[in-house]
Amino acid sequence: MAIQMSSLLFSSVTVFFFFFSSLEKTFAFQATIEDAESNNLHLVHLNSLLPSSSCSSSTKDSRRKGSLEVVHKYGPCSQQNDGDRKVTHSDILNVDKERVKYIHSRISKELGGGDSLKELDSATLPAKSGSLIGSGNYFVVVGLGTPKKDLSLIFDTGSDLTWTQCRPCARSCYDQQDPIFDPSKSSSYSNITCTSTLCTQLSSATGNNPGCSAVSKACIYGIQYGDQSFSVGYFSRERLTVTPTDVIDSFLFGCGQNNQGLFGGSAGLIGLGRHPISFVQQTASKYGKIFSYCLPSTSSSTGHLTFGRATSRHLLYTPFSTISRSSSFYGLDIASIAVSGAKLSLTPALFSTGGAIIDSGTVITRLPPTAYAALRSAFRQGMSKYPSAAELSILDTCYDLSANKVISIPKVNFVFSGSVTVELQPQGILYVASAKQVCLAFAANGDDSDITIFGNVQQRTLEVVYDLGGGKIGFGAGGCK
Repeated sequence: MAIQMSSLLFSSVTVFFFFFSSLEKTFAFQATIEDAESNNLHLVHLNSLLPSSSCSSSTKDSRRKGSLEVVHKYGPCSQQNDGDRKVTHSDILNVDKERVKYIHSRISKELGGGDSLKELDSATLPAKSGSLIGSGNYFVVVGLGTPKKDLSLIFDTGSDLTWTQCRPCARSCYDQQDPIFDPSKSSSYSNITCTSTLCTQLSSATGNNPGCSAVSKACIYGIQYGDQSFSVGYFSRERLTVTPTDVIDSFLFGCGQNNQGLFGGSAGLIGLGRHPISFVQQTASKYGKIFSYCLPSTSSSTGHLTFGRATSRHLLYTPFSTISRSSSFYGLDIASIAVSGAKLSLTPALFSTGGAIIDSGTVITRLPPTAYAALRSAFRQGMSKYPSAAELSILDTCYDLSANKVISIPKVNFVFSGSVTVELQPQGILYVASAKQVCLAFAANGDDSDITIFGNVQQRTLEVVYDLGGGKIGFGAGGCK
């Protein structure tokens, strides 16, 4: 009995100390959180920044009409591939650099001054063999044709034309995960003629004047991207199935017969720009020129792309700014940036000199060099306790965080026109290649007069709402939950 009592007493004491120790750790962690908040720091578990080997699906908006699941094309939620080639972080960032050059070039000149396309002429739009398209990292699945065939399309707010590869692939088709769309097996497919006024719209949408088939008189489109990947084919009409209950008849799209470049295994692209042939404008009567998305926190989780009015009540709206030399991109007015609660010392005219856009296809936000230098300096000061790591492509401020389970990082806030303050989440501040190489996810433009681009890393986990009819864009926290 004495032994049993002693054992019971020992067990009770053990449980008490275990409980007390756990309680003490909880209070200590809570105190650390409060201390981080008071110092305008994010306290985050390092593992939450790293992608998992398995897919974690979000349920937000999954039952809502007009909503599609968003997947990162290089994560475990994707079944896409680039053949046997492994895509590295350097690959992604180097392609991002080419996309930014393309955007700067496109905005700096009037569109529509390109050469006229000859019938499926591959020489018109040269490609770099084996290069990755600089058109975005996220895709959705939609249905095309009658009967419908499901296709995985990259969505891109910086592009207007929606297109997919089509049989018979008269010149060239790259490898894609889905079966290539065959228009001859669809009862709702038709070509646009080159005498149609719809054909002439391609000049401003693609930057290339349309061509005309000598035999069928069909309108021929051609579009080239930042890395010189391209698609050329017939401008057509087809039935587009967004969801089982949302079907768009006579949707204008490109049926690609000559496509080169590695597109992450996707079947093509869905253009969400501002041009009249974009998806947003073509579906205006159904969705009211409103769409929203949430980009997932890591490549192993999912987000959503939703068409129609946003249901979230916790949104802050700022007006679109005017990008006078382009009808496609969505402009923003950036008023200021704060790091750890301290506003950076920047002249008010800095961001207005070159202007700013938001873009789902650009990975890393590009800032005027003056602004980037100030942000980097403040961020480095707040990260001084962590050992530095090697630079990663365009990212020059990196850290080795492998010795830490929990890290604290300076908060970064963007203030847009109308005093709209958007607090970036840790996943929107850092680009994580590995625990040994975690980098500040911003880069400098070549000059202060270059356009600022608010990229997709910074948009992670945010609800981003584009209201074209209202002339405004909204931001809300926790968009993927």
